[in-house]
Amino acid sequence: MRRAALAAMLCGAALLAGCATVANPDPRDPWEGYNRSMTKFNDAVDDAVIKPVATVYKEVLPQPVRTGVGNFLGNLGDAWSFVNSVLQAKPEAALSSFWRVVVNTTLGLGGVLDPAAEMRLERHREDFGQTLGYWGVPPGPYFVLPFLGSSTLRDTAALPVDWYGHPIGHVNDVSLRNSLRALQIIHLRSQLLEAGELFEAAALDPYTFRRDAYFQKRRNDIYDGNPPQDEERYDLEEGEAPAKP
Repeated sequence: MRRAALAAMLCGAALLAGCATVANPDPRDPWEGYNRSMTKFNDAVDDAVIKPVATVYKEVLPQPVRTGVGNFLGNLGDAWSFVNSVLQAKPEAALSSFWRVVVNTTLGLGGVLDPAAEMRLERHREDFGQTLGYWGVPPGPYFVLPFLGSSTLRDTAALPVDWYGHPIGHVNDVSLRNSLRALQIIHLRSQLLEAGELFEAAALDPYTFRRDAYFQKRRNDIYDGNPPQDEERYDLEEGEAPAKP
């Protein structure tokens, strides 16, 4: 309850700080004032806590250990990907995820090793937000979540289902479950350390770059890397026609 109250207070503070009107709002981002404020808050938390811990994690643990951690977490994710592949009526992806879990859990010492990759069983990362998108639910407005970062209204609504459906959500021991969640965040952040530095140096406006990259990634995720070409474009001037492929 205390965590929920603290998160609500922080979110409310960011909302009040982000009420400024944006001169040229992106139609996908009607809450840009709030989103920019929350992004600054998340970046401050990242700089103060998450990034330093991820840096120590990467420097202290040798590569084989970090690879094993990534394989273990990936194996847990494959189980939830299997469920979402079934919900999306993707039999090939579902079978691949199913056999990845079976092979890596048994032959891979509980998922620490990845023999399924040697067997050319492809990993298909699927979540419930992608499942909703697959069945036609629009993404809705861009929305930056406290601590979690970029999202959309659809992905935010799907988040409780993802948390519950993921195997980590079914760990009964609260301390172990929280530790696995923290390990998941730190491991992912450690993989983005170098990319984050390049991103900050290259982007003129890191916020819009991050927002546009998120929309593009999620669209590619939903269409398995082959999005249709007839989507309405937001990056063109009024009256300008998109170039033919």
